[in-house]
Amino acid sequence: MVKNKKNLRHWIGQIHLWLGLTSGLFVCFLGITGCILAFQIEIENATQSYRFVEVQNKPLLRPSQIQQITDKVLPNKEAHSVGYQDGKSAIVTYYSLTDTYFWTVFVNPYTGEVLKVKDMSKDFFRQVINGHYYLWLPPDIGQPILTTATMMFAFLLISGLVLWWPKNRAASKKRFTIKWNAKWRRVNYDLHNVVGFYLTWIMIFLALTGMVMGFQWFAKSTYWLASGGKEMIPFTESVSKSATNPELVALAKGKAPAQDILWAKARAERPGFKGNMDVHPPHAKDAAIELAINPEPGTYWKADYLFYDQYTLEEMKVDHMFGKFDEASTADKIARMNFDLHVGAVLGLPGKIMAFCGSLVAASLPITGFLIWRGRKKKSRAKLQLAAAL
Repeated sequence: MVKNKKNLRHWIGQIHLWLGLTSGLFVCFLGITGCILAFQIEIENATQSYRFVEVQNKPLLRPSQIQQITDKVLPNKEAHSVGYQDGKSAIVTYYSLTDTYFWTVFVNPYTGEVLKVKDMSKDFFRQVINGHYYLWLPPDIGQPILTTATMMFAFLLISGLVLWWPKNRAASKKRFTIKWNAKWRRVNYDLHNVVGFYLTWIMIFLALTGMVMGFQWFAKSTYWLASGGKEMIPFTESVSKSATNPELVALAKGKAPAQDILWAKARAERPGFKGNMDVHPPHAKDAAIELAINPEPGTYWKADYLFYDQYTLEEMKVDHMFGKFDEASTADKIARMNFDLHVGAVLGLPGKIMAFCGSLVAASLPITGFLIWRGRKKKSRAKLQLAAAL
């Protein structure tokens, strides 16, 4: 009986090859930019001294006071948030999708001194993020391209495991080590297979979490599975309902700015708090005031997002995932964790190192894979030429 050479493994190999050639450049690009972004916070803290201030035994300036200072620096722009963290500068963010601007102002929260004004459109890491997410194209064009390449990469990792799997015990000895003293083609082959195998599980996490951010259908499907069949409730902006009551609006005008009152209350309820506290002032007459209180700087998923009526200061409940962390369901927490999983921050420095190594190997696999394919192509061409000569 003649053995059929074109078995399932053969066709998996063919799909692996052509998907790799199709998505290789994009995967390499995502891997390189992922390496750069893995330690973004650490690099910024090490190179940007204006992010830090000495803790002083004096009261902090209130959010409205800091905003008054920065509004003079950036007139005709709307403040999105005022952020506080112990030992760091207050950061006022000016952001608008409609007018397409993004600025940050760093202020000493004790003295009001403006330490740095940054146009984020010119920031190095912001440029890398725009490339990593959108390929520097309009989001509705660039994001589907890169996410599709990421989806191909996820399949390449799974099919690569199938192709890597040893046929017998003797073959398995060659699957776990790199033969460094061999010729460069063998070393390249081992780098592709062995290193790829050891880092596959990290790269699969990177790919799947990237797909959650890039494809709404995938994010909703993941949530549906995690929640046991429930649909994800989309984020909607909270509204101050008392804005329709002229008496309440007039009464609030005679008081201190609502964001200052709520900020002071949140600080008093959390003595010794060392995390991030972002205050989002109301951007419209009927808008709510948001406080984002994050006990774990460097990650985002454990933050409490609190919404208040800007006239009555009454806390408003929300039904989407971005509310209080303790009230979030398991599926909500998994969804909120997605970004921190993607960059490895959920495990702290070890997780970031893992994400960096996974991104580095992901960037190398298209290169080593292409060299394997080119070497085999040259070898088969040489055999044909030899056969023709005979």
